Amino acid sequence: MKSKAMVLTAFNQPLELQEFTVSALEEGQVLVKLKAAGVCGSDVHMWKGEDPRTPLPIILGHEGVGIVAEFKGEKRTVDGLPLKEGDFILWNRGISCNQCFACKVLREPSLCQQRKVYGINMSCSLPPYLNGCYSEYIVLNRDTDIFKITQDVDPAVVVSASCSGATVAHAFDMIEHAVGDTVVVQGPGPLGIYAVAFARKLGASKVVVIGGSSSRLNICKEMGAITLDRHATTVEQRREFIMDITGGRGADVVVEAVGSQGVVEEGIKLLRSGGTYLSTGFAQPAGLEQIDFYYDVVRKNIRIQGVWVSDTRHTWQALNLVLENSEAFRKMITHRFKLTEANEALSAMATRQALKAVLEM
Repeated sequence: MKSKAMVLTAFNQPLELQEFTVSALEEGQVLVKLKAAGVCGSDVHMWKGEDPRTPLPIILGHEGVGIVAEFKGEKRTVDGLPLKEGDFILWNRGISCNQCFACKVLREPSLCQQRKVYGINMSCSLPPYLNGCYSEYIVLNRDTDIFKITQDVDPAVVVSASCSGATVAHAFDMIEHAVGDTVVVQGPGPLGIYAVAFARKLGASKVVVIGGSSSRLNICKEMGAITLDRHATTVEQRREFIMDITGGRGADVVVEAVGSQGVVEEGIKLLRSGGTYLSTGFAQPAGLEQIDFYYDVVRKNIRIQGVWVSDTRHTWQALNLVLENSEAFRKMITHRFKLTEANEALSAMATRQALKAVLEM
C-alpha cells in the first residue's frame, strides 16, 4: 500500500510530491486516511526555516482529521470508547513523554521537553515515515490521544480545533474561566476568532476585537464581537474606546493573538488594575517589547500569562466548541486546496490572502 505526501526537503523551496510505502503497523499504532489538513501560520514559518524544531525532510501539517483505516491491538479514545475501522477522528497533535519533571511533577505536558508533534518535529526519514498531515495517510503513535467525532460535520471545519482552538482553550484554562465582563482580543485571525468564541461561551458580556482586515473583523462581529479597525483608529483612540465602555477601568482580560512586535505594548495599557494579559500568538521570536513595568504591570497588579501550545484537555474543549458552532466556524475556512496544491496553500497563508486554508484529500 502506498501513500502520497507533500514533503519539505529544503527551506524556502517548494514542497515535493513523494510516495511512501505504508509499513506494517506496530502494537498500538493507528493508520488514518486523512480527510482534511489545516495549513497553519506556523507551517509557513517552518517552510521558511524560522522554527528551530523543524527537521528535514518533513511532511508538514499538525492539524488533521480522518478515518481510521487500520490499527493494531486494542485502542480506545480519550473517553474510553473502543476504536473501530471507519471511525471519524481527530487527535491531540502533541505526544508528551509522561516521564519528565514537567509531565510528572508540574503536570504540564505542554512543557515536556521531549514532546513530539506531528508535522513539526518528526522527520519523514524515520519510521513510520508518515508523520505529518500533508499526506493521504498518517500513522499515529501508540501514545496519541484520539477523539471520535460522531457528528456529521465538514472535516475542514474541525481541523483547527487541534491547534489554534486548543491553544486558546489553554489560555482561558489558565485563568480558571474567570473572564470578567470585558475581553479585548488583539488580532482577528484563527486564534482571535477562537478567543471571541471562548470568551462569549465563558460569560464575557463585551468582546472587542482589534484588527486590520475588514473581512476578518466581520467574522468576529458575526460571532458577537465589537470591532475596531486599527487602520482607521489610533492607539490612543482605541484605548479611549476601551476605557469608555468599561467606565474608565479597562478590560478584564486582553488576549494577544497576533505575534507581532509592538502588540504587547498596546495591549498591556488596555487592562484594568488586576487584569490578565494572555499571550497566545508568538510561535517564533518577533523582537523586544518596551514595557514600563512599574506603571503598566506592578502598580496595576496585572498578570501576564504566556501560553505555550496545549494538552489533550484543551483539544477536547476546542473540538466541542467547534461542534456546537460548526456553521460559525465554517466561515473561517476561506480557501480549500487539493493535497497536490499544498504550495499554493502555503502561499495563500504567507501572503494573508487566506484566513484559514485547508487541504482536502
